[in-house]
Amino acid sequence: MVFSRVSVAALSAFSCFARESGCARRVVSSRLAKRSLVSKANRSFLPLNIPRGGDAVESSSGESKRHLSSKIDYVKHANPAPGSPFHLALPVHDLEVAKEFYGNVLGCAEGRSSEKWQDYSLNGHQIVCHWAGNDYRCTDYYNPVDGDEIPVPHFGLAMTEEEFHALADRLKKAGINFIVEPHLRFKGQPGEQWTMFFKDPSGNNLEFKAMTNIENLFAKYNVVD
Repeated sequence: MVFSRVSVAALSAFSCFARESGCARRVVSSRLAKRSLVSKANRSFLPLNIPRGGDAVESSSGESKRHLSSKIDYVKHANPAPGSPFHLALPVHDLEVAKEFYGNVLGCAEGRSSEKWQDYSLNGHQIVCHWAGNDYRCTDYYNPVDGDEIPVPHFGLAMTEEEFHALADRLKKAGINFIVEPHLRFKGQPGEQWTMFFKDPSGNNLEFKAMTNIENLFAKYNVVD
């Protein structure tokens, strides 16, 4: 009798499990079918001829060139600086004049451009010239640093000494007028550096410098002018 009661109970439990399993399978199958229908419906609205990326090729000059899905060809003339390249946007009064200065005088590789702006690689960092109207000229403020009246705002690069002197010679040959002539400042101090200041054609101020010890670029101490 005990065995019989146990058998009946076991059979009853198994029957219930079977019914629940069958129900679960039907629910899962139903959900999968619906999901499949939804996926097929969504795929029917997707454009079928959009390539995912493009094929990289090499241009005749050996530079990287790529054909994009939007039918735009491009050529890379420079690579980003290692780490986190900075981005700086500056106003200019004439894009063609800016192109002559940044592209030819400074030798910055040109990147993307439009009718209203153009960007350049400044040693792998991105500077963008935005047309701000024909009357734009930078408003200068001045602050004394080691005996010189330094125009602010300004921007530029910390270079090697060799790069600094090569650029100074290049600027002199191009007839660029210096606001602060190339010279050595903070002599004998941890922050000893070569520096020079000049303007672009829109009056924006640039400073290029070269630390005599690049490791001291961020040396912290009080400077007495």
